[in-house]
Amino acid sequence: MFSGIVEEAAQVVAIDKEEGNIHFTLKCSFVNELKIDQSVAHNGVCLTVVDFPTPDTYKVTAIQETLNRSNLGGLKVGDLVNLERSMKFDGRLDGHIVQGHVDTTALCTDLKESDGSWYYTFKYEFDAEMAKKGYVTVEKGSITVNGVSLTVCDSERDQFRVAIIPYTHDNTNFHRIEPGTKVNLEFDIIGKYIARITTI
Repeated sequence: MFSGIVEEAAQVVAIDKEEGNIHFTLKCSFVNELKIDQSVAHNGVCLTVVDFPTPDTYKVTAIQETLNRSNLGGLKVGDLVNLERSMKFDGRLDGHIVQGHVDTTALCTDLKESDGSWYYTFKYEFDAEMAKKGYVTVEKGSITVNGVSLTVCDSERDQFRVAIIPYTHDNTNFHRIEPGTKVNLEFDIIGKYIARITTI
């Protein structure tokens, strides 16, 4: 379980393919605090730490199902990945409840700077049946984009806009997102449960 508050944007230092899986090696400042079998969200995708190739790097593995549903398969050496360790239940929930289970991807279609903040527009493939199950955005509701907990503005059927403050822009991989960039989306789990309950 996560909260969508990114701790660091880590750099991909190695990518190794093995059959349908991809092993990613990343470098971050808190490697010495990680342990084998620990869950860490990568661009919003929950992955398990499996190895420490060097004292300052760690390795995770993404299976084919994960690669099909997320943007991880398009990562290259040198790319930045948003990291968040699992939530502590004795602390504040600063974002919203995030599972680390990416629902789909979206493309950035527009980027505008506005007096020190930024507005990003993202478009995703609309599916009426999935929308009935809560896979939609709502005005002022929560959405997770590349693992970042954000508030939706300008919600439409197949796209939405979010406002990014300077801190988030500079300390996550949002400063590398531009029109055409693919991002991971996780829709609000509370909305999914409500949609499910009302259709039973």
